[in-house]
Amino acid sequence: MKVALLQLNPVVGDVSGNIKKIVEAVKKAAKDGAQLCVTPELSVCGYPPRDLLLREDFIDGCQNSLKELAAQLKDLPPTLVGVPIHNPDSVGKPVFNAAALLADGVYSIVAHKTLLPTYDVFDENRYFEQGKLRGLVTINGRKVGVTICEDIWNDKSYWKKRRHYTQDPLAGLVEDGAEMIINLSASPFTLGKQFVREEMLSFMVRHYEFPFLYVNQIGGNDDLIFAGKSLAYAADGTLIGKGKSFEEDVLLVDIEEKTGRVEQDDASDEAQAWNALVLGTRDYVRKCGFKKVVLGLSGGVDSALTAAVAAEALGSENVIGVLMPSPYSSQGSIDDSLDLAKRLGIHTETIEIEPMLSAFLGSLNPVFDGVDTDVTEENLQARIRGNLLMAMSNKFGALLLTTGNKSELAVGYCTIYGDMAGGLAVIADVPKTLVWNVCRWVNKNYGEKIPVEIIEKAPSAELRPDQKDSDSLPEYEELDAILRKYIDERLSKEAIISQGHAREDVERVLWLLKISEFKRRQAAPGLRITDRAFGTGWRMPVASRVTLP
Repeated sequence: MKVALLQLNPVVGDVSGNIKKIVEAVKKAAKDGAQLCVTPELSVCGYPPRDLLLREDFIDGCQNSLKELAAQLKDLPPTLVGVPIHNPDSVGKPVFNAAALLADGVYSIVAHKTLLPTYDVFDENRYFEQGKLRGLVTINGRKVGVTICEDIWNDKSYWKKRRHYTQDPLAGLVEDGAEMIINLSASPFTLGKQFVREEMLSFMVRHYEFPFLYVNQIGGNDDLIFAGKSLAYAADGTLIGKGKSFEEDVLLVDIEEKTGRVEQDDASDEAQAWNALVLGTRDYVRKCGFKKVVLGLSGGVDSALTAAVAAEALGSENVIGVLMPSPYSSQGSIDDSLDLAKRLGIHTETIEIEPMLSAFLGSLNPVFDGVDTDVTEENLQARIRGNLLMAMSNKFGALLLTTGNKSELAVGYCTIYGDMAGGLAVIADVPKTLVWNVCRWVNKNYGEKIPVEIIEKAPSAELRPDQKDSDSLPEYEELDAILRKYIDERLSKEAIISQGHAREDVERVLWLLKISEFKRRQAAPGLRITDRAFGTGWRMPVASRVTLP
């Protein structure tokens, strides 16, 4: 059997547009000789549709669209599509996450998703009823087990320590006589996840000794990014197909002949982070209806990387960089910003903030009289800049990109209503140390887009004379190590200290992380590239006091 894995980039909610995309991909696959086509999870509506699933009219539209889609595919190969459908029972959640088989002008629902994740960014139990229809269907004379995303992530033979669920849909399909497994997926990208996925699928194929096909969504939807990289394994465990990374693709594989196309890509964290950020930025901007973006250029490495991502994602002609020097801005930072803009080919504007800062301070002087200068005056500068950038965003219809990194957002080294203002936080899930590494990778692979001076200079907010980030924080290598161990590895304070980190540094970092929660609640959506991002999967309380015996 020749099967085409349709690695598509849907727009959430655009059912008509998504159906058109499916039809075009099936037609292309049919010309290449496909006998079966498979789309990702919820390809009709796009993943994740979130609270759109609470609307009965939305589910009506998705389900009714299957008739139109089946009619358009009547003379084309049978096609499996992902779609939300009504649960006819009066008990339970009103919607199933389903797979439909479209063939000969009609459709039939062949599988419900069984395992509904509720961890991290997932909240599927909020919307879906647990599946009641186990997906065993005969296609071209072969018994095919149809699964949906999470249904394959609970194999007891692979996950030895802890499993999220008691059920194993895959094992059930094997008992029912499945001769191959197809998985419709919309699995969000995070650094390192593809290694785990390939290892897990390879293990299961060798264990069960049948072909395994996995098709994944690509694209950016809100904070989530989907990398594609669909996979096909022959029964003997041979990888016979791998889809493109961060691109739409129609991947054709022949199960019997064990042939297909295996795409190669740079699997380094730097390359994967760069490609994910470019795709996530491009899709967020365009799917939200914008064409241009604006951002502040400070001469620092964070704004440099954000500008480079934007230029690559949208074209340099659609990026506006704004320099807003203050009395504390160094000439070097101004020159570096202009050099960066020239290398990227982006337009710049320069607006001095000193007159506005003087006006603010003059107005506040009677109120602040006799009170020492402190961080208040520094934050004023950031908030002036935020106002200027938002004014340009409003005037020119350009989405404002914020430029703060994950390390700063973690410890609150950012100004709410200032540099945090904007519509998308491009590098909010990129630790500072990775920011530097990605910049070096960009220069190595794209030519020196980012001036070396920007990468090598000591980080500074330049809000007071001779300021450096290290005046307020541990060095970033130390800061990122502490944050990674506490946030990602979930180690206790004492466990982190026992690994050689100074108690004073650890206690200060964890205190800053705690008190900065209110800022993160008000931050722009940030593109997620790690397993533990400050986004939809981060649900820490703001008003809390944790005391442990």
